[in-house]
Amino acid sequence: MHVTHADARRGLPQAVERVHIVRGWTCGRPTAVGAVTGRPRGRSPRQPSGHPPGTSPVAGDVTLPPLSVLDSSPVASGRSPADALRETLDLAGAAERAGYRRYWVAEHHGFPGGASSAPPVLIAAIAAATSRIRVGSGGVMLSNHAPLAVAEQFGTLEALNPGRIDLGLGRAPGSDQLTAYALRRWSARPGEQVDDDFGQRLAELMAFFGDSFPADHPFARLQATPVRGYAPDVWLLGSSDWSARLAGALGLPFAYAHHFGTGFTDAAVRAYREAFRPSPTLVEPRLVVTANVVTAPSADRARELAAPLGLFFLRLRAGEPGTWPSEGEAARAALSYTPAQAATVADRLHGAVVGTPEEVVDGLTELAGATGADELMISTMTHDHADRTASYELLAEAAGMRAVEVAA
Repeated sequence: MHVTHADARRGLPQAVERVHIVRGWTCGRPTAVGAVTGRPRGRSPRQPSGHPPGTSPVAGDVTLPPLSVLDSSPVASGRSPADALRETLDLAGAAERAGYRRYWVAEHHGFPGGASSAPPVLIAAIAAATSRIRVGSGGVMLSNHAPLAVAEQFGTLEALNPGRIDLGLGRAPGSDQLTAYALRRWSARPGEQVDDDFGQRLAELMAFFGDSFPADHPFARLQATPVRGYAPDVWLLGSSDWSARLAGALGLPFAYAHHFGTGFTDAAVRAYREAFRPSPTLVEPRLVVTANVVTAPSADRARELAAPLGLFFLRLRAGEPGTWPSEGEAARAALSYTPAQAATVADRLHGAVVGTPEEVVDGLTELAGATGADELMISTMTHDHADRTASYELLAEAAGMRAVEVAA
């Protein structure tokens, strides 16, 4: 049995039930875990869980949770994709030394401003260039890929880097319609209705990792190698309450894309916690919240460095994606913004946490308190690689993170 297209169209409940069946679960409760029953004794949504002492400062009654990195390998104007990929490897090393918990790379296609179009390949390179930090996808857009291929890719990564690999899964294509069609040639043509088969793909992927296809399933005889025994940590990613509810119902950790926009964060976080059921993977909710962050020694300099963020997304929304603009480009463009364009830029920057290191720590601590996040994932995009690296290092220092000595 598996999730069908009709299941997806009828909505979340049917898809969740079929995913549980393929994974060897009954709906909502694990069948082979013994003591894992009922709801966990969860925290208040506005109270983060405990965290290792000494990793971060305390603001009021809220402790800043561990911090991680989300990277799209931005291609700056005047630079090449090869430059961007080399800078990603350099930043990963700096993040590991600074004490960040994990380093995730996004999947984007069809625009020149990001070089992270092949997460498994980039993850392999980052894992080889580092030694301790967890490395993963933020995320793999499962609708673009065959579940068996994803299982084999990430099983290989886990076999080579045991205990260090995360597989974050997204539902969106991460591209425009034409690029999505080029990636999924078996699907509908651009402009045609596409069946949402994310539930089916997720069910198959988890069944490959767990070797849990029912005996009468056509895939039960497949020998996926290296997959069994080499499962990464699987996360669901999303920017809506649909993904949040699915993650909760399946008992999976959830990463919310707060850096895409702040308007639905409270609803999505609440939906995840309300929908959560314990699973063989997770006894209580586990939440990561992402945030756009830029910090510099002065607030004015931080605002200058953050200004290209608004121009980049303004161009993207207008269907004119480009490379990552410089501060000078952003300043010149701002002189001719229409009121509507200025409002779009202001809205995008309003959701970012920008300022001195101390101001950014305060802003992130407030975000952690409002969401109860167990971890915050930082996306810092600047034109100059040195400024980007310095922003992460300044934040780590202000947050009291323990620097990590890494063997050469």
